[in-house]
Parts: sequence; C-alpha cells; structure tokens
Amino acid sequence: MFANFGLYAAFLGTSLALLLSATAAYVMITPLQEVRLIRGGNRAAALSLGGAVIGLALTVFGVASSTFVVLELLAWGAAGVAMQVAAYVVVSLVLPDYRRQIESDQVSYGIAGAAFSIAVGILNAGAIAG
Repeated sequence: MFANFGLYAAFLGTSLALLLSATAAYVMITPLQEVRLIRGGNRAAALSLGGAVIGLALTVFGVASSTFVVLELLAWGAAGVAMQVAAYVVVSLVLPDYRRQIESDQVSYGIAGAAFSIAVGILNAGAIAG
C-alpha cells in the first residue's frame, strides 16, 4: 500500500517547493508590489496574485499528473512561471492602466487578472499533460 510513498513525498515536496519559488519569482518579476499591497488590505492585488498562484498550481498539477520524473516537474514548472508572467504582460497590454488600477484597489481589474491567469494555468496544464 505504501510502496509508492517515497515517490509521492518527492513529488509533493517538489511541487510545493516549486509553487513557493514560482510565486516568489512571479512577485519579483512583475512590477506590482503585491505582498505590500495585500498587507495594506488591497483586495484587487489579492485577487490578481491569488489567480496567478492558482494558475501556477494548475501548471504544476498538469506536469505532476503526466510524469514520474522530478526533473521534468522542475523544467515544466519553470515554463509555467514564464507563461504566468506572459499572462501578466498580456493583461497589462489589454488593460493599459492595470498596474495603477490594482494599486488603486479596483477589484474588477483584480478579477480580470485572476481570471486570465487561471485560464492560462488551465491551458498550460492541459498542454503539458497532453
């Protein structure tokens, strides 16, 4: 029953580490100061970052469900981070005031950013899982 526990633990640990490091990378790469804004009660920033984290988690899920190789999980996870940053760039181009509106706590912008990040995460997961 527990024969695969080691692989499970390795994948779960790697997945969690990848999610945390990917989230940290996303926060450092994007120009918003999401954590500072969230600590200040900014709901739009919380929605936007929350959507990005869900998108990243979906990408990691897609990889983890289609491989038994931890290095593949890491490599495709890095690709997922790149796609989430690309999603941020696209949203910023479609909604030119995105950064300012998030900083001003315009919840509708946070929802739009979150929705797009989650959609990219779903597509990413599907493309990776095959």
